[in-house]
Amino acid sequence: MVTPELALLWKHALKDVLAKRGGEALMTTLSGTFSDDELLASVVATASLWTFIEEGELKGFCLCRARAVEAVYVAHAFRRQKVATTLVRTLLDGDDAPVDALALPGDRAMKSLYESLGWKARLLTMRGA
Repeated sequence: MVTPELALLWKHALKDVLAKRGGEALMTTLSGTFSDDELLASVVATASLWTFIEEGELKGFCLCRARAVEAVYVAHAFRRQKVATTLVRTLLDGDDAPVDALALPGDRAMKSLYESLGWKARLLTMRGA
């Protein structure tokens, strides 16, 4: 179920990702024909969105589909508290663990997170302007 708290965090995540280089292309890839709200409803309905809730507060989420971590987002107030690491490690410990993850160009924090878990970059997608 999409709660108001999750919808608000989703909107913050969209704003942040769209402000980054490659963010618009990533969202087009992730959403397909869905609107932003439809995408959220879909990933919740298919149990593809993992949330991190601590002491009743939603601190972040991770979108994982087809064994790929497609997005990780942590609310600004909870960054640098291992929320993203905990989310991804939880997925890695599951029965259908992800084998790939996406990171935007220049997003050193995401690349560092994945590298800290032992992953290596293996694909860079280039597109003409």
